[in-house]
Amino acid sequence: MAEQPARRVQRGVMLEMVTEEVELPGGRRATLDLIRHPGASAVVPFLSHDEILLIRQYRYAAGGEIYEVPAGKLDPGESPEACALRELEEETGYRAGRLEALGDILTTPGFSDERIHLFAAYELSAGTQRLDDDELIQLLPVRFAEALEMVWRNEIPDAKSSLALLHAARRQGVRGGADGP
Repeated sequence: MAEQPARRVQRGVMLEMVTEEVELPGGRRATLDLIRHPGASAVVPFLSHDEILLIRQYRYAAGGEIYEVPAGKLDPGESPEACALRELEEETGYRAGRLEALGDILTTPGFSDERIHLFAAYELSAGTQRLDDDELIQLLPVRFAEALEMVWRNEIPDAKSSLALLHAARRQGVRGGADGP
């Protein structure tokens, strides 16, 4: 049986909700509601070997301010690397001289195809901060070890930020905090 075309349920500024009839492995059929997302990039900005830059951002859906790493959605045709560099400068006012890929994550694979590409940025220099109208951001320089402790204390509940920090720690050869691995 051929796949049925997706039926758009709702389209917003960034997301699209669709209902699709799909064939699962083994031949069973199912009707699934899915959120289609263009993808995103997140970046851990290293001010020095042992200091990074977090942002504290107001997130309406989260009920207030949370700590995060700079991140944002991919523009049409934009590479994950270009997105990471753009978002870093827009949100923090810093440019990266060097960018290293850390991996990528699926945020909620049960109902969304969103994939976030994780990066570490080094050799930062001053650029121009250009916040979007809905962005309320404060910059927070923090020792890298303290940022990892913030993950373990659940002070950074944002999954993309926590995983970006953990991937960066592995890349840097840093072990987790007292409650970490």
